[in-house]
Amino acid sequence: QVHLVESGGGLVEAGGSLRLSCAASGGSFSTYTMGWFRQVPGKEREFVAVSWSGSGTVYSTVYADSVKGRFIISRDNGKSTVYLQMNSLKPDDTAVYYCAAKRTVVPLREFRTYEYWGQGTQVTVSS
Repeated sequence: QVHLVESGGGLVEAGGSLRLSCAASGGSFSTYTMGWFRQVPGKEREFVAVSWSGSGTVYSTVYADSVKGRFIISRDNGKSTVYLQMNSLKPDDTAVYYCAAKRTVVPLREFRTYEYWGQGTQVTVSS
């Protein structure tokens, strides 16, 4: 069983930055596919970014087109933590952000395939 706890959300002005953290406990963190998703009321959970490895040592990342070039996902396996650095934030980025984990890789973007979820952290970007 993997337990995920997000932190770092808050209120920021458009153009600003935030860094989200997701601390994991249980499981073998370095082997997990770690994703970030977001959700606004009335809409389906949306893929944001993912970090995964086939080897447990070299990691790859994929981003949603809407955040590419602005957001960066990274992980510290020693701390069992994955981060989402969010830059040049826009009001459209306002959502509850969730960290998720799974033991498989593909499909990367499909939220239904992730096994473990954090409680979510609110990000609000004012115009």
